[in-house]
Amino acid sequence: MRVDIWSDVICPWCYVGKARFDKALSTYEHRDEVEVVFRSFELDPTSEADGHQTVLQMLSEKYQMPISEAEKADERVASLARAEGLGYSSDRPVGNTFDLHRVLQFGRAKGVQHELLDAIYQAYFAESRQIFDASVITEVASTAGLDADDVRNVQENNEMYADAVHRDEQEARQLGISGVPFFVFDMALGVSGAQATETFVSALDQAREGRAGG
Repeated sequence: MRVDIWSDVICPWCYVGKARFDKALSTYEHRDEVEVVFRSFELDPTSEADGHQTVLQMLSEKYQMPISEAEKADERVASLARAEGLGYSSDRPVGNTFDLHRVLQFGRAKGVQHELLDAIYQAYFAESRQIFDASVITEVASTAGLDADDVRNVQENNEMYADAVHRDEQEARQLGISGVPFFVFDMALGVSGAQATETFVSALDQAREGRAGG
């Protein structure tokens, strides 16, 4: 069975959803038969690349709410993240994620995509690191097993893995995916959002039954 997960690295619901899915998979009887692939999806392809704005500033401007309300909105997700044992900070920056997705595509090609995504999530959500800075993402990627020079080369060459990112996003549009996280089981069953762990276990069972019936 293959599970494709469309997500963005700055999406808090994707962060929570991955933790819940990971828990479901860790208890799943047939987990050794499941391949998981993370697919690219940019929440805001038009956003600035520099990451100088904080998430609270972004929420305040986007929804025209005071910072205090933005803090309350982010805290609702924070409480869910912490319930999953995840670190969570509201001081994190926001920026364009296209280059991060290119690095993740490189990580997939090198067989360390899962480790890389976990490292990015930890750096971003738990530590509020400036992952939009090339030197920071190079350091983070190195902890996931990638060669630092290779990561720098990917970042400096804007064409590397760009087509892979665009293909993922095009496929998302073809499937009607407009928000993330979105989980697709064997390209037959779709589950939207950071669902409960039990829902993911049920989806795994259903997908397996569908495969057996097919």
